Amino acid sequence: MSFTKAEWPRKLRSQEWYGGTSRDHIYHRSWMKNQGLPADLFDGRPVIGICNTWSELTPCNAHLRDLAQRVKHGIYEAGGLPVEFPVFSTGESSLRPSAMMFRNLAAMDVEEALRANPIDGVVLLVGCDKTTPALLMGAASVDIPAIAVSGGPMLNGWFRGNRVGSGTALWQMSEDIKAGKMTGEDFLEAEQAMSRSPGSCNTMGTASTMASMAEALGMALSGNAAIPAVDSRRRVMAHLTGRRIVDMVKDDLKPSDILTRQAFENAIRTNGAIGGSTNAVIHLLAIAGRVGVDLTLDDWDRLGRDVPTIVNLMPSGKYLMEEFFYAGGLPVVIKRLGEAGLLNRDAITVSGETIWSEVADARNWNEDVILPVEKALTSQGGIAVLKGNLAPKGAVLKPSAASPHLLTHRGRAVVFEDIDDYKAKINDDALDIDETSIMVMKNCGPKGYPGMAEVGNMGLPPKVLKKGITDMVRISDARMSGTAYGTVILHTAPEAAVGGPLAIVETGDTIEVDVPNRRLHLDISDAEMAARLARWKPLADPPRGGYAQLFHTHVEGADTGADFDFLKGARGKAVGRDSH
Repeated sequence: MSFTKAEWPRKLRSQEWYGGTSRDHIYHRSWMKNQGLPADLFDGRPVIGICNTWSELTPCNAHLRDLAQRVKHGIYEAGGLPVEFPVFSTGESSLRPSAMMFRNLAAMDVEEALRANPIDGVVLLVGCDKTTPALLMGAASVDIPAIAVSGGPMLNGWFRGNRVGSGTALWQMSEDIKAGKMTGEDFLEAEQAMSRSPGSCNTMGTASTMASMAEALGMALSGNAAIPAVDSRRRVMAHLTGRRIVDMVKDDLKPSDILTRQAFENAIRTNGAIGGSTNAVIHLLAIAGRVGVDLTLDDWDRLGRDVPTIVNLMPSGKYLMEEFFYAGGLPVVIKRLGEAGLLNRDAITVSGETIWSEVADARNWNEDVILPVEKALTSQGGIAVLKGNLAPKGAVLKPSAASPHLLTHRGRAVVFEDIDDYKAKINDDALDIDETSIMVMKNCGPKGYPGMAEVGNMGLPPKVLKKGITDMVRISDARMSGTAYGTVILHTAPEAAVGGPLAIVETGDTIEVDVPNRRLHLDISDAEMAARLARWKPLADPPRGGYAQLFHTHVEGADTGADFDFLKGARGKAVGRDSH
């Protein structure tokens, strides 16, 4: 419903710009009117920003202009004034050296745009991996009413009768090429089937995981996560989101009211149930830091450890997001958590209602997609956090995507000093490596890459693939794509580039991996480790100038979310001094 000026309980923030007859008020209003806006749109109704990450360089988000129009319809209907504005768009498929390097830049862009402009509430148009956490981080720091709506996943890909999961199929086919199981011509033909509609990855990759996290945190309307990008119901979701943000401004329902510790606990358990991306760890830690919630890696391990993975989607399972939506989507999963006593039922969402009230009537329409607990992909999903002398501050592994026989393993390290060293050596049949080895890659963390690229799921050497081996233990301070799979240990902290123990691992060392007991151990003496650390020198000089220098100077470790040290905490929505 729409509201009249008399119904608003307080003077809105935007009225500091528009609500008066002074020279400055007229200055602000008159320039806005060059867009053909009637005078009564400035009569005290809420100004709602539409923060749009649309970009043709971000293919996942290239359809967001249409959704923005749907959001505008809802805002106008509810009595608000929509104003759309662009922010830096972190496109996963194109940005170098890594989209992760620019997540914090996008968050800064969002935060300052919201704080500096006459905006009372904001709709966050998100999709591609880093756009969701970046916009949530920026909005949380300003703490005005905010709600997210995702662009949605692509439709299923199909190739010769088989589902093609974006990302996941690419990794599989790439390995098949090296193993001699697939021809280059077939690979190029399969390419045409991989991305057949607008939208983000159709697997439970990082984009779909973060859409699910936004919903589980309560920052998006129930059902938002899984609707395909081209389904008309995605437009309806955008329309309803536009209506809802106006009510949120009236009620002054802010991120700090929603992003509570209880909400983060719900999201962590949801991530375990859906077999979500390891990237969710680093992003939720960063979002929590913006609202002052003391969330740690230990929370991820403790809360997710006994959560069964019940969503049968690639890369952990066999289906894709389209089937997940048809089966009932995330509300069914959240309801299952509530029935199992694994949900903080009273957590408030952007709807103004509790998360339990939003999902209590959800139904599962396909129990091969959303599995019964007794048929779970793994009884202990979540994210395993390993610690030991190789990772004093922790490293992460996704059990639902790993090979069970490798979760307890001792092996000889084969070390790559960085990604270039890996690329130079991995295809050489003279490389001394077999399936029992543990592949170790250094200098790919937040400072090391720079930007902590998704290179942790190192492809196996062809000489091993040709034996029919499809998985080996891999350890790095990098991330991996949410669409990837395997026994891959990531985010090792402290990272190699700052002198963490990973930096001094040598080829031939023995490493022990014990996931059940959460242990990651380099089998050398304390004295030898101390001597190696004393000899250690950085592989490269820090970058000089520009954003790269700012990033390197201020980025924190993966174990706390890789945010900038000066961006933690909510700084509020203070109205700046008018200089006109």
